[in-house]
Amino acid sequence: MSKTDARDEIEDSSAPLIEHLAELRTRLIWSVLAFVIAMVICYAVWNPVYNFLTRPICQALETRGQECGLILLKLQEGFFVAIQISFFGGFILAFPVIAFQMWRFVAPGLYRSEKQAFLPFLIASPAMFFLGAAFAYYVILPMAYDFFLGFQQGPLALPDDADTASTASTAMAGIVFQGSVSEYLALTTKFILAFGLSFQLPVALTLMGKAGLVSSKGLGSVRKYAVVLILLLSAIVTPPDVISQVVLFSVVYGLYEISIQLVRHIETRRNEELRAQGLPVEDE
Repeated sequence: MSKTDARDEIEDSSAPLIEHLAELRTRLIWSVLAFVIAMVICYAVWNPVYNFLTRPICQALETRGQECGLILLKLQEGFFVAIQISFFGGFILAFPVIAFQMWRFVAPGLYRSEKQAFLPFLIASPAMFFLGAAFAYYVILPMAYDFFLGFQQGPLALPDDADTASTASTAMAGIVFQGSVSEYLALTTKFILAFGLSFQLPVALTLMGKAGLVSSKGLGSVRKYAVVLILLLSAIVTPPDVISQVVLFSVVYGLYEISIQLVRHIETRRNEELRAQGLPVEDE
């Protein structure tokens, strides 16, 4: 083979790579464009989104007879809060488009059976994320904020309140919640993201079981290590609130046990197909 033929063969073999890179660039452009548009939309309606995110703390304060209000510690904090909400809401709003672009990039390289196996997980992933986020918003946040506000004492009003000026000379030093807008938003989004990502555990483990990377027997044998890891995860992603940590641990560990059952179901179906074809069956 001459040097010219070898050079031509190398150039021909690099053509598919260039096409894949061009396809990847197109998908990334569409994904970024969808994210930017979603972020602009969320910036335009950041006030209603903010009001929605502050509902748990407002309800916890109302049960104590306190007014709901957060403060701006810095002059520019309000603007950065709007940007933070735009990023957070933009990613959630654009996630279906981003997932679809990822699917369009990967799908041509998959067989029909692989597409049929992968598509349910692509649908289940955002569904489980929203389920985890809803669980955090409607169950965990009210419990956590009620726990945190329980450390207040004395007159539950701001020190410069005119109604409480006459009671200022009490023997008890008052502790009243004066929350920062950015700190509250960071804590709330941390809770929502933590539970949303934790609810991805069954999807990830089931997909790995479908690919043969993990087995139900293997997942069961490392259960004690999984308990330790889940405990560490609960301690890291939640504040020092024992109730929230216990709830997060219980939920994630329950999802882990559900994942084992889902992987076992996949293995059973796979073995039935192997028996029908007269092939050797994997160890159950």
